[in-house]
Amino acid sequence: MKKRIVAMALAATMVASLAACGSSSSGSAETTKAAETTKAAETTAAPAATEAAKETTAAAAEASGDVKSVEGMTIAFIPKVTGNAFFESANKGAQKYAEKWGITVNYTGSPNAAVADEVQVVNQAAASGADGICLSSVDATGLDDALKSATDAGVVVGTWDSDVSTDARTLMVSQGTPEILGKMLVDMGADALTKRGKDIAKDPIKYCWHYSNATVTDQNSWQVAGEKYIKETYPNWENVAPDNYYSEQDAEKAVTVGASVLDAHSDIDLIICNDSTALPGQAKAAQNKGLTKNDVTITGFASPQSMKEYAEADVLEEWGLWDCGVQGAMGCYLTAYIAAGNTVHVGDKINIPEIGEVEVLANDSISEGATTADENNGVVLLPERLTFNKDNVNDYDF
Repeated sequence: MKKRIVAMALAATMVASLAACGSSSSGSAETTKAAETTKAAETTAAPAATEAAKETTAAAAEASGDVKSVEGMTIAFIPKVTGNAFFESANKGAQKYAEKWGITVNYTGSPNAAVADEVQVVNQAAASGADGICLSSVDATGLDDALKSATDAGVVVGTWDSDVSTDARTLMVSQGTPEILGKMLVDMGADALTKRGKDIAKDPIKYCWHYSNATVTDQNSWQVAGEKYIKETYPNWENVAPDNYYSEQDAEKAVTVGASVLDAHSDIDLIICNDSTALPGQAKAAQNKGLTKNDVTITGFASPQSMKEYAEADVLEEWGLWDCGVQGAMGCYLTAYIAAGNTVHVGDKINIPEIGEVEVLANDSISEGATTADENNGVVLLPERLTFNKDNVNDYDF
């Protein structure tokens, strides 16, 4: 009842919050080796003795029934933008698992990938009396005030896919560290270039990046890590657009920007699209110009079914992602887990029914220099990533 009363008060202040937020800134499956995740965990875990003690405590708590059930929790599941195949697939997975866990997941968002829109969705979710909010953020810091207000109102905040400031949420479910994902993007491009007959170690490969915007935490961190990897591994490669191309997660703009890339750099070898809207847009732009994977290499992250037509038309060789349905479900579960009254620390292991055991890592595992609170704060990684091509795309239904 107390949370409902506070929620009503929060709704009354919604307009003021919106005014303060400002405007939007703008072939077989190949899994990444478990060793990568293990390494990330090892570099961020607590000292061995402390970690062992925490594991023992967690196991004892679970065995004695001290772990509080998530059953009955209600979670507002907020995407960056509705109508996008990646986020719709994530919701499908979250709903499937939520039914098994006995929690309610309310998928709510805006068709516009804008800070002001997502702030409004957050405020509405908090005012609705939800126990928790699990969101993918359109901006690294633009939602912080709204999320902290929700926390003050008794609503637990978690993130997945794209993060906010670490003090504005509890746990983040990440698809991988920037190093893992940046390397994966470059490696897919290198593999496709090799299949085209390019000597990636000697040829002066011209490339660029096309994604949503520079303030989206996840995509920007992958680009930075990918650039570092390219400089170390392929010093002969040339970034022909160091300021990058951005299409603001707008499907039509992604095609227009994609065409601009091809018009400005007719001899470009590789375009990396670390965004699930930019990748199909870039592929469509290439297809409109009659280009195939033999003319230009396009790769990046997007759901398999959203790229099927381009793979089958030989517009691109390969691309990647992860099981966004599992990721979305994990975010909702972990948010509900804390909302139910459970407390977690770095190094703790949490058993997610139907998915498996996960470990809480420190925030600096995905963001260099990030601090981690003593409890109910940290990062959980997905266990694997996938690579798709026209030979295996029909093996996946998301």
